[in-house]
Amino acid sequence: MPNASHAQTVYEQVRQAILSLDIVPGARLSERGLETEFGISRTPVRSALIRLQSEGLVAREGRSWQATPIDLDEVASLAEYREAVESAGARLACTRASDAELEAFTTSAQRGGDEPGDEHAGMRRGSDFHEGLAALSGNPFIAQAVSDAVTRMARARWLEMRTEEGRAAAWREHSAIVDAVRRRDADAAAAAIAHHTQANLDRLLASIRADRRAFGARGLRIIGE
Repeated sequence: MPNASHAQTVYEQVRQAILSLDIVPGARLSERGLETEFGISRTPVRSALIRLQSEGLVAREGRSWQATPIDLDEVASLAEYREAVESAGARLACTRASDAELEAFTTSAQRGGDEPGDEHAGMRRGSDFHEGLAALSGNPFIAQAVSDAVTRMARARWLEMRTEEGRAAAWREHSAIVDAVRRRDADAAAAAIAHHTQANLDRLLASIRADRRAFGARGLRIIGE
């Protein structure tokens, strides 16, 4: 069991470093280096890396590993996927969620707007919002699909959420989704999600184009543009 515990520790810490861009896309990861950093054997390190590989966050590079580059083509495809899945989830939420569940979700979402915070807080609130809305669908497959998509887009979302303007825009779009779901207006909820998904993608691309030089200086690899 100690190996399982060590693997979980490596997984959680390396995952967080990748998602927050402390480990930049394209950076190389050494099993030996992680063994030394965490003071553990190779088996739990490799187990953690394989788990991160299944989430699309790392990839094998010969005998070593690397944090996968941000692929803008993949991000665009994920945006299309999220729109389809989240729209379906919101439509189900409008018909299946109880009044108490909708009230709890609405209260949580509105609290986020009252506490703008930093990009870390914005990321957490964004993930909680999308996963919470998917859970209201009552369909565990939709809930899991949204959770997986949010994880795969986390680094791209981090770039988009760095500015206060980006976080404020996302909150306004979330509010429009909440209002539609609270009214149990399935068409309006789907339309609000479509708008939010496209707006997120547009802000991300604008952020990357504006800061391309700064990203290059950090060694961050972005492909597909």
